[in-house]
Amino acid sequence: MSGACTNCGLQHQCLCDRIPQLRSQLQLSLLMHENEYQRDTNTGRWLQAAVPGCQDFGWSRVEPSPGLQQRIADPNLYSVLVYPDEQSLSPQQVLHQARHAAQQPHFIVLDGTWQEAKKMVRKSPWLDTLPRMQLLPQHQSAYQLRRNQSDGHLCTLEVGCELLQLLDEADNATQLMRFFTEFMQVFQADKSGHRWSGGGN
Repeated sequence: MSGACTNCGLQHQCLCDRIPQLRSQLQLSLLMHENEYQRDTNTGRWLQAAVPGCQDFGWSRVEPSPGLQQRIADPNLYSVLVYPDEQSLSPQQVLHQARHAAQQPHFIVLDGTWQEAKKMVRKSPWLDTLPRMQLLPQHQSAYQLRRNQSDGHLCTLEVGCELLQLLDEADNATQLMRFFTEFMQVFQADKSGHRWSGGGN
C-alpha cells in the first residue's frame, strides 16, 4: 500500500478489514485526554470502531463535555465512572443497582495515561457526582505499545474487553482481543518498516 492508511495509521499493512463488528449491549463513553488524539498507540479507537454503543468525548480543563453530560442525563442509562477509589463499587454492585433502577449500565472510561487520568479526575469536579466502579482484572495487561506502564493498569481496549465480559459477552471480548493482539504485532512490524510476516495476507 502507498502511504499510511488514514484510519488505522499503518503504512505497510492495513488492518481495517480485520476490525470485528460486534453486536453488543455495551454502552461506553470514552472521555479522551487531548494527547490521545495524537497518539498512534491509542486503543480507544478500536472500541469505537467495533462497539456500536461506544462514543468518544474530548476532555477539557475549562468546561464539561456537553455531549457526555447529555448522555449522563439519559434516564435510560445508569452512568458510572470506571475509576478506583475508596468508595468504588464492585462490577456486581453496579449491575445490581442498574437493574434495580431499570436502567442500562453506561460506563465512562478516562482515555489517557494513568497520570493523565488522575489529572482529569482532579480537574473535573463534575465527575464527582457519578458513582465509581473498580475493575479487578484476573490477568496482567498484554499491552506492549507504550513504555513505563504501571503494573495492574489495563489499556483502554482491555478495559472495554473486561466490560464486555461483565455483560456476559465473552465471545465479543475474545474477538476484540484477537484483533488487538494482531494489531500490536503488525504495528511493531510497521514501525520497523515492514509488513508483519505472520499476517497471512
